[in-house]
Amino acid sequence: MKTLIKIFSIILLFAFFFSCSEELVDQAQTGSIKGKVVKRGTNTAIANVKIFTAPTTQTVFTAEDGTFEIKDMPIGNYSVKAELSGYVTNFQGVNIQNQNQLVTVVFEMDDDTSLNSPPTTPQLLSPTDNSVNQPLSVELTWSSTDPDKNDILKYTVTVKNNLTTDVIQVNDLQTNHYTLSNLKFGVSYFWQVSVSDGIHPAVLSATSKFTTNTVPANRYHYAQKQNGNMVIISSDEAGNNFQFTNSSYNSWRPRKNNNAGLIAFLRTEGGNTHLFTANHDGSNVFKVTTVPVAGFNNYEMDFAWSTNGKELLYANFDKLYRINKDGSGLTLVYTTPDGSMISECDWSYDSSQIAIKTNNFNGYNTKIYIIDMMGNMVKSILSGMPGASGGLNFSVNGQYLLYTRDVSGHEDANYRQLDSHIFMYDLTTNVNHDISVESDKVLGTNDLDPRFSPNNAQIVFMNTSNDNISQRNVMVIDLSSSLTDLTRANLFGNAEMPDYE
Repeated sequence: MKTLIKIFSIILLFAFFFSCSEELVDQAQTGSIKGKVVKRGTNTAIANVKIFTAPTTQTVFTAEDGTFEIKDMPIGNYSVKAELSGYVTNFQGVNIQNQNQLVTVVFEMDDDTSLNSPPTTPQLLSPTDNSVNQPLSVELTWSSTDPDKNDILKYTVTVKNNLTTDVIQVNDLQTNHYTLSNLKFGVSYFWQVSVSDGIHPAVLSATSKFTTNTVPANRYHYAQKQNGNMVIISSDEAGNNFQFTNSSYNSWRPRKNNNAGLIAFLRTEGGNTHLFTANHDGSNVFKVTTVPVAGFNNYEMDFAWSTNGKELLYANFDKLYRINKDGSGLTLVYTTPDGSMISECDWSYDSSQIAIKTNNFNGYNTKIYIIDMMGNMVKSILSGMPGASGGLNFSVNGQYLLYTRDVSGHEDANYRQLDSHIFMYDLTTNVNHDISVESDKVLGTNDLDPRFSPNNAQIVFMNTSNDNISQRNVMVIDLSSSLTDLTRANLFGNAEMPDYE
């Protein structure tokens, strides 16, 4: 009996040690998991993501490059969980079957839009809805907020108008304002703003409308140099103005005709100078000439409208042409008998006479005279005088002709003038009035480009220092009945080649 008990005890002891040995072997078999967490769609690494398993082993957090590792995981099946505020929690199943097995996983996490709020609908602030008389450059402003302070808001501005099918769209603005420039007179504009936080669909504002000013009835036009080009400015007497021509073109010598409803001017195109016209707001620019305007110096060239606004006179070297405002009917009017070049012309109000200034290739040896429409000389005004001259303009009643002459008689290769005066020649009495002397012209300056006012009560002109680099200013002289003790005053600064209609 004792022997049986002893044998049974040995069997139990052996079984105990065997079971302990089996348990130690199972616990020693482990594997590991390596992985990376990225944002879905961009594969951008996400740091500080919490990684843990069920059944529980250990908890780790991803590094800056989105990687993580869990070591010494016993063999078995696991659910691995990736969790970070602002992202949808992600799960992946992992099975570790063998000793030292390495399992690799990649988590692609989505933004949790349930934790993010969309931006508010943009409120359009200015200009207010249905506002009128807006300038041609308008600053659009709006407001929108986002509860999530870290979101970057981007705006899109869309602008349409009631004149054309053109659509202006400005994307990816990160400010709540935008300046809309180069608008047209008398046009209604409709604008909307959408905002996006990069997470939710864009939020669109209501539509707001504003209307620009109607075309002002400006009577003054002048040229101004901007960034190497001449541009034309339209202005009223108080100095309220707008840029009539685009600064990407070289445009000068404006001449308004109220009967035509157009403003004509000279512009460089393809290396030549041509006549162009445009509406009073600068729209509908039209090239009139095919035979160019040409002479010894394109900036010294001038042309003339017929009073009825149907035709224009202009010169091409020794020839004078007339042409319809629509570019048709080009007709040779006059050719100089001595081959001299025509630089300037003016057409009398009754269209019966033409004043002409001719010169040689250097701009000198000038002559100023009047012809009839058959090309016959009617009167000689100036001939055989040294120095530069120009600036022809008839008075409305045809009694006077304005012109300028450099009384110093200076001549050089740069066509510099030292003391240019305005003269008003009485075509009835043949008396010359030196307007510059009577209005106390400042020494060392030139008076140039004179024009009668529409009622002949004033003369507008340009005055500048004779150094050829100082600012040019448009001035006005009020005429008195005696043409003595005249006064002059400034009209516009940084201005030349004035026109007053």
